[in-house]
Amino acid sequence: MRTHAQAVVIGGGVIGCSILYHLTKAGWRDVVLLERDELTSGSTWHAAANIHGLHDNNNITRIQNYTMDLYNALEEETGQSCGVFQPGSLYLAQTEAREHQLRLQAAKAAYYGLKFHEVSRQEAETLHPLVDFDGIRCIMFEPSGGNVDPSGVTNAYAAGARQNGAEIIRFCPVTATEAQKDGTWIVRTPKGDIHTQWVVNAAGLWGREVAALAGLTLPLQPTEHQYFVTESIAEIEGLDRRLPSVADRDGEYYLRQEGKGLLVGAYEKDLRFWAEDGTPQGFGHELFADDLERIEENMLRAIDRVPAVGMAGVKRVINGPMIWTPDANVLFGPVPEMSNYFCCNGIIPGFSQSGGMGLLAADWIVSGETRYDMFAWDMARFGSWADAAFTKARVGDQYANRFKIHYPGEERSAGRPARTRPVYAAQRARGAVFGLNYGWEHPLYYADRVGEQDKTEGFTRQDWWPVVGAEARMLRRAAGIIDISNFAKYRCKGPGAEAWLNGLFANTMPREVGRSCLTPLIGKRGGIAGDFTVTRTAEDTFWIIGSGMAERYHQRFFRSLPLPQDTVFESMTGAYCGFNVAGPKARDLLKPLTDTSLATADFGFTRARWITVAGIECLALRVSFTGDLGWELHCAQSDQLALWDALLAAGEGIGAGPVGSRALMSLRVEKGYGSWGREYSPEYWPQEVGLERLCKTDKPFLNRDAAVETMARPSRERLVVLALDKAQTDASQADATGGEPIFRDGVGVGRTTSGAYGYWVDMSLALGFVRDVEAGEVVEVMVLGRAHKATVLAVPPFDPEGTRLRM
Repeated sequence: MRTHAQAVVIGGGVIGCSILYHLTKAGWRDVVLLERDELTSGSTWHAAANIHGLHDNNNITRIQNYTMDLYNALEEETGQSCGVFQPGSLYLAQTEAREHQLRLQAAKAAYYGLKFHEVSRQEAETLHPLVDFDGIRCIMFEPSGGNVDPSGVTNAYAAGARQNGAEIIRFCPVTATEAQKDGTWIVRTPKGDIHTQWVVNAAGLWGREVAALAGLTLPLQPTEHQYFVTESIAEIEGLDRRLPSVADRDGEYYLRQEGKGLLVGAYEKDLRFWAEDGTPQGFGHELFADDLERIEENMLRAIDRVPAVGMAGVKRVINGPMIWTPDANVLFGPVPEMSNYFCCNGIIPGFSQSGGMGLLAADWIVSGETRYDMFAWDMARFGSWADAAFTKARVGDQYANRFKIHYPGEERSAGRPARTRPVYAAQRARGAVFGLNYGWEHPLYYADRVGEQDKTEGFTRQDWWPVVGAEARMLRRAAGIIDISNFAKYRCKGPGAEAWLNGLFANTMPREVGRSCLTPLIGKRGGIAGDFTVTRTAEDTFWIIGSGMAERYHQRFFRSLPLPQDTVFESMTGAYCGFNVAGPKARDLLKPLTDTSLATADFGFTRARWITVAGIECLALRVSFTGDLGWELHCAQSDQLALWDALLAAGEGIGAGPVGSRALMSLRVEKGYGSWGREYSPEYWPQEVGLERLCKTDKPFLNRDAAVETMARPSRERLVVLALDKAQTDASQADATGGEPIFRDGVGVGRTTSGAYGYWVDMSLALGFVRDVEAGEVVEVMVLGRAHKATVLAVPPFDPEGTRLRM
């Protein structure tokens, strides 16, 4: 066994073997995989191993299709069969919402050049004569859908890795992982120790236990999951081809051919958690006792759709464990607080994603960044607030609602509240309906009734649409009070603060006390890894405001640059809260509460200072994400409730009141402002999002060379504002939400990143990236998967000159 390695992968399931294989394909030969038992032990061996290409997230769609394409190539490369069956998959829609989802996916498939299209009932009956299509509104067909052999795929990855120089050691449990001062690790096993640059935790059901060896707690929880296989069915025996799988997600089951029978699986409401206190070390190829009564309702729906299921006997039942994260997406990426410890845990559709997961893991480990923005998978989306109780509640919801559509902007209540601010109860009493942002409860909008929860139940305009509109119009007409406590807040203090921040961020830091600047943070490949507002509050002190949901993600960048002596950089997000008071009467609202002059001559745009508001010390920044006149007020958490009460009271006389984040979305889109995670991402170059002027390449900063290189290239696409045809959006009662493809004359030219109704400008709007399209041209945005005409605007529809910001 080797004693030194570039990377040690812990776990010999399909994901660990894929990562090992892709590391060797990226040029790393000195890599080792350690497996406590035999390859495929745990949850890999008993998986149903279905494969499909389409996903609601565009980048996950891309990597799932990479995975499906890889399997046949892997067979040719290694000579190891992956047991690939691709008779296609039929997707059924019983409801209007499911039809919208499938039509959106068909539009995305057309944009990305993938095969996924609508078929008639007659065509579907020819493809699968055993299915009763009564009550089905829409049928889509994915020709490449199907299934693989779990052991075959795993062993093919392993064979490819071995051919490329990797070492795989079975029956070799890891007993310790010890961090070294230089960022490397010692991995200890009964067969010897390995000194390695990287540790990769791909331990599947034992992901929690392996993480604990490094002092890490992961939000993971296993459950039982059942499927059964029928005896042979005469109709299938009489066919000379394989039947396509059936995705009847409104029926809450999955179904495909297995041998000459059918395999049916379900995610039941009456789920069973397993191994809450830890996965047994001796567990390997065991299964649980059959309990088909738990999935009886799902089985009956499958029988209604495919009567042959009910006529056949049950040949065998598989009831085995799966391990879940709170949102059913993988925990992926380097641990931000550690050096060179990579996680890939909690994978559910492993055989649809294994290849892409290995590819992107190799990207990140070898090159420092993935080729696609995969924040939806990034383990940094959860923090310590995602404790065992939260994880169990969310996993229970995810399992029981596995096939329920997760609508754009939908907020589910399981496990909440996790973290609240002092003003939470007062906001709730005023009708606040809350969303979740990195564990924090924050108001989405203020309903007429107290105690309402989010009721987003479709892709069309929801019941909250007019309520949000009233808030947005109130702010534009008078003023609004927006809780921005969930913004990430940091303080950098000390003699080296200015130099350190200049070395971190692309823009030049403010040289004068009381000034603020907007600055990008540049990723390894030269894209936008973040956008921040930096304010100099004293000669040696700066406050930095950024994306709240990305706070842990950004720690990787902050940790990569050593702090100067006697200089401190610390998060203030938990200690400080904030409100944005914005709108043309914002000055009138604040004036009675402070002795500080708020006149433009005394307190201009992008200026900042510590002031007293209603007797409360606040850091006041004259900026606003609404695009309107406004101030951000940041105060100590203990003062938040008093500040809230004072602002509300002052607003009553001028027609101002509280405004939620959904109205803020509308307001920023009207102004054409981008947002991190949507318009700003490591995938996008500074010049593509209009931030190139904020990248000062005459000074050193983090990843400057990559920024210089990308900015020297022609833009691949550019960020624009689109106005959708109002008659069409009113007729469909739907607006863009982000992710919809954009076509011109049948050719894909871009995709939306944000969408909202602009209540003040009375326009259905979207932000998006387009290529080879000029202002004034008409394109088609695929809202609900159907073409809606849209005009590319030359300037944002609200205050394009910026006079309201500076008034």
